[in-house]
Amino acid sequence: MFYWLMKYIVIGPILKAIFRPWIVGRRNIPVEGGAILASNHLSFADSVFLPLMIDRQMSFLAKSDYFTGRGIRGWATRVFFKATGQIPIDRSGGKASEASLNTGLAVLANDDLLGIYPEGTRSPDGRLYRGRTGIARMALEARVPVIPVVMVDTDTIMPIGKRMPRIGRVGVVIGEPLDFSRFAGLEGDRYVLRSVTDEIMVALQRLGEQYYEDVYASTVKDRLAART
Repeated sequence: MFYWLMKYIVIGPILKAIFRPWIVGRRNIPVEGGAILASNHLSFADSVFLPLMIDRQMSFLAKSDYFTGRGIRGWATRVFFKATGQIPIDRSGGKASEASLNTGLAVLANDDLLGIYPEGTRSPDGRLYRGRTGIARMALEARVPVIPVVMVDTDTIMPIGKRMPRIGRVGVVIGEPLDFSRFAGLEGDRYVLRSVTDEIMVALQRLGEQYYEDVYASTVKDRLAART
């Protein structure tokens, strides 16, 4: 009820009036059943506008840090993230990664939509980078389709490092669902997971026509940080 109230009555109408977001391919979102929305990741704003433009409820797995702030600002951040369907997770790796996987699987088992950024982090320069195999494992274990999603111009209105967005239009392009049922039962095979992940990234690249680099975005970020 809280999600519906904030999305359709409070936050949603305001954001749509200001940024006039557009969407292509809405028909590719299934009307029921679980599915993974695999999106490129250009900006913090991606996690706001994608759920806003989807008619069904959907969730993203977000850093738990966003939910632990203090004071009025911390409270406002928590309210905003909950309103946009964010679920707090520990992204420190190890056992935390397994817990994140289980959290995502629980969303899908409830026949809801789960948003995932296969690159694992925001692109530092607008390019599309190598996908992490966690999305493949989740898709195979949950036995759900993966729907490629391309966010457009979100990095223009809110570049990395900016706290407040600029006024401008953003878009969402939804591709046709990818069916990986042929790999059922092979979620423990790392070669299969890499193949499935690469297929998802190819679909994203073709849909958005971003320049693709076969290296992890986190590696590029580390290189950039080392130069400063």
